[in-house]
Amino acid sequence: MWGAIIGDIAGSRFEGKDMRSKQFALFHGDCRFTDDSVMTVAVARAVMEHKSNGADLSKEAIKLMQWFGRMYQHRGYGGNFIDWIWSDNPAPYNSMGNGAAMRVSACGFAAETLVEAKEMAYAVTAVSHNHPEGIRGAQAVASAIFMARTGAGKDDIRQYITDNFYKIDFEIDDLREYYQTDVSCQGSVPQAIASFLESQSFEDAIRNAISIGGDSDTIAAIAGSIADAYYGVPQEFINRARHYVSFTMGDIINRFEQMFPQNK
Repeated sequence: MWGAIIGDIAGSRFEGKDMRSKQFALFHGDCRFTDDSVMTVAVARAVMEHKSNGADLSKEAIKLMQWFGRMYQHRGYGGNFIDWIWSDNPAPYNSMGNGAAMRVSACGFAAETLVEAKEMAYAVTAVSHNHPEGIRGAQAVASAIFMARTGAGKDDIRQYITDNFYKIDFEIDDLREYYQTDVSCQGSVPQAIASFLESQSFEDAIRNAISIGGDSDTIAAIAGSIADAYYGVPQEFINRARHYVSFTMGDIINRFEQMFPQNK
């Protein structure tokens, strides 16, 4: 869980600025948590309440995403999602945006099977981002997290993602030359997964993700969530990240990790 939050914080000051380098301070005074962290925590809280029941999980996710979204305003939400947050009758709006994928890490960490990880991802995604590409992005991330935390190697993860979701036929070095901001799932989730697959450590995955430019906070949040499941997160990074999030958010993350220990 902390992996997604740290990726979001580290990438927040580079969004749309195209860093194009892996040489930067991971934590900085200009960093902050964005909508990626807020919605990740909201979904984690929903999973803690209703992990095993898809309908109840969806209802709880709606309630908590609206509650947290209203509590933490001005954090970079898209226009349609802002309307959804404040709606008295929130309904899915056929979005394929990567907001579908950046918030589902709890599903991959809490699931007991790969099938359950995808079912949970669907339950918390289709309530807003019900476009097939939105669902695909969320399920790809949850699947990669589940596989990473249950012992799958990178080759196996790459093959599963290729067979079921996205063809990853590019390298990070090449992306730095041409990649531009794309907030769709299909235009950012494969890049985030590749950032993890080419990494040598948790920190390296975050640096890979930010170094390609584009929607840096979201790409780094996704890459960080998978890297968290695979490598674990250095305690010093968690200690630093705590200073950037609210007490409420930090408490939920800690309680989630106690409920679903990762043994990293």
